[in-house]
Amino acid sequence: MLDIAAICLVVTALLSYVNYRFVRLPTTIGVMVIAMAFSLLLVALSAAGWDYGLLAREQAFLSTLNFSEVLMQGMLSFLLFAGALHVDLSALRKYRYTVAGLALVGTTLSTLVVGLRMWWVLPWMGLPLSLLHCLLFGALISPTDPIAVMGILKSAGAPKSLELVISGESLFNDGVGVVLFTLLLGVLASGGLPTVADGASLLAKEAGGGLLLGLVLGWVTVWLLKTIDQYQIEVMITLAAVVGGYALSAHLHVSGPLAMVVVGLMVGNGGRARAMSDTTRRYVDMFWELIDEILNAVLFVLIGMEVLLISFSLPWLLAGASAIAVALLARWLTVGLPVRAGARWLDLPPGAGRVLVWGGLRGGISVALALSLPVGAERDLVLTLTYCVVVFSILVQGLSIGRVVRTTVSGRENH
Repeated sequence: MLDIAAICLVVTALLSYVNYRFVRLPTTIGVMVIAMAFSLLLVALSAAGWDYGLLAREQAFLSTLNFSEVLMQGMLSFLLFAGALHVDLSALRKYRYTVAGLALVGTTLSTLVVGLRMWWVLPWMGLPLSLLHCLLFGALISPTDPIAVMGILKSAGAPKSLELVISGESLFNDGVGVVLFTLLLGVLASGGLPTVADGASLLAKEAGGGLLLGLVLGWVTVWLLKTIDQYQIEVMITLAAVVGGYALSAHLHVSGPLAMVVVGLMVGNGGRARAMSDTTRRYVDMFWELIDEILNAVLFVLIGMEVLLISFSLPWLLAGASAIAVALLARWLTVGLPVRAGARWLDLPPGAGRVLVWGGLRGGISVALALSLPVGAERDLVLTLTYCVVVFSILVQGLSIGRVVRTTVSGRENH
């Protein structure tokens, strides 16, 4: 484990340096592009017999690294807490129904749209996939990734209202997507269809339990912070809340991501206002900002390296292109159209629907869920589809979202 951590940090530091000195892209996008380009270069050199064993070493490293476990059980808790820590809950409250609708209803409908559409499209390419696997792909690709979204939004220049809705939706809809994915994965494992009561029970336990655990853990954390004024200990308390809370959620079989979002919102709002001195607030912010930046960079480096797991046959790449189109279509149908129709009632600026569609980035969580599927040809195809959507999302949508914001939405916030 130490060797893996050392390799990840050293490679990420070097690629971040190269990106800052020469490439000059946003850090997360830049390190992913360089990692992907280097991996593909090794493939080309290996084909020519000039890679000196470097490709085999990178493949061996990826085989020892369980990306799904590293992200879902290691990095995700820190990244979600750090992201939620800086969300203004009082401002987000104004859009609570919009965020709840997009996260719950939008993600569920998108899962169905993507799953059914891919089930219809893939046979035309000679790559038939069962309806259940198509729905699993829909569940893992429909949620927007808070890690990717919030990292890109920092430099996009979106109006505050849109930034709140996009970040709020992304923080909660990944929890909904994970619950849907878990339910469908259980169906795949058991071979039988669950009843409505089974699905409702799982949703209540996973999502409801995660929210409840987050509320309890957040209240305890804020109370502890309020009773002392020693920034070293208070930073340690926030770290313990994240690590201990996420481990506890796994033992209780409730949604750890939702719990971490709730804890982050409570500490970042009530805790920041009533339980921290100015000195503590400054150190807590700096600590979690560093954690966020470092782990984000590591995550995107790993996403770039995972390109070695992808099949590059023409039919699979065509299927990946189709998946990109279907994912965008589903996002437009379940988010863009409703927001456009109700923009005035939702109190969002003109053009909000287009920004929400194009700003719905996918990232590491989708890749991690795809890698958690049972090994087989179906998983390989789902992984390729997922990777194509994620790479397009980060490179094309991520690099152009700032331009979309500037051309469709007035930069002046009216709220």
